[in-house]
Amino acid sequence: MTAAFKGANAGLGTELYRGAQACYTEINARGGIHGRMVSVIALDDGYEPTPCIRNTIDLIEKEQVFFLSNYVGTPTLTRALPVIKRYADHQVVLVGNFTGAQPQREEPFVDQVFNIRASYRQEMMALVERFWQLGARKFGVYYQIDAYGRSGTDGVARGLAMRGARIAAEATYKRGAKFDEDMTPAVKALRQAGVDVVLCTGAYQGCGAFVRSARDAGWPVPISNVSFVGCEAMLSLLVTHGKTSGRDYTQALINSQVVPSYDDASLPAVVEYRAMMDRHAPQVPEALRDGKYAPEPHSFRSFEGFVNAKVIVEALRRAGANPTRPSFRAALESLKNVDLGIGAPLTFGPERHQGLDSVYFTRVENGRWVPVTDWSAAVKA
Repeated sequence: MTAAFKGANAGLGTELYRGAQACYTEINARGGIHGRMVSVIALDDGYEPTPCIRNTIDLIEKEQVFFLSNYVGTPTLTRALPVIKRYADHQVVLVGNFTGAQPQREEPFVDQVFNIRASYRQEMMALVERFWQLGARKFGVYYQIDAYGRSGTDGVARGLAMRGARIAAEATYKRGAKFDEDMTPAVKALRQAGVDVVLCTGAYQGCGAFVRSARDAGWPVPISNVSFVGCEAMLSLLVTHGKTSGRDYTQALINSQVVPSYDDASLPAVVEYRAMMDRHAPQVPEALRDGKYAPEPHSFRSFEGFVNAKVIVEALRRAGANPTRPSFRAALESLKNVDLGIGAPLTFGPERHQGLDSVYFTRVENGRWVPVTDWSAAVKA
């Protein structure tokens, strides 16, 4: 695993790792898989492409990992994909990534990648559909200037094209932006264009900064983010700042998700996840810890990591007592209509390397992200 464990996006890799580790720790405590223990080698790439490439090579050549998993971010993974492709003869596959970008879902890379989550394209097209139903016609986009930002924006463009419309205005920010940065220029550009809604593709600090700047400017436009943003970390920043400014920055704020709510106790996987997170209190290795980041008890990110681990564990079980990389791949492709306990079955196959397609929507209520049940109320400031 290579991900962002330190810096402005430390919460992304940290929480994904913790969720997966909660599952693996439980499995190991029960005797492992066919008597074998699951061990995760995690490296920090700071959400930057060059370290991710270097880490990928080290994981395959130096560490000789059985498989790759839980990569974080589009700008990192898209640069690592050609490297992974170069090792095709090693039969190494990548399973479960915290990115919904298209490159790993298409040729020539999809053969070695098993995506578990829905894509950004699916998330954005679903958001366009919802806001269009509410009467929005002028869509603005705010995005990180890289492959990730472009991937989400492409989904917006496609969703609008299906309705004979186009993106009305765009604004961007640079990867690595901090919450205290002034995003007023981006706010002005979109506000002057008269957009009805702003769909964002970015990380929690840069997107949180935009929300803060928009509300400080008195602009109540609905703002939505995709699953990758790190919604709990963004919410924490907004709530903390709101205590100082006296403003509520959580109104008309929507977030799409690719796993259901981790508060939905009707789902068996949620009950398992919360119990294992509480019981094991997983932490990243000390060398990877960012002293400025405080881990969250539960989050969509760690729940996604947990779900990814459940898929991997099931495939390892099916691969047998003496698994090989080819048998692990075959086991993954044998997963059809698997009940993970999240209310939606997972299916892989030789021609299908994306397991789930569901998109969920959340809003903030009483300081927590909850499922959207009334869209009209959710988008009112």
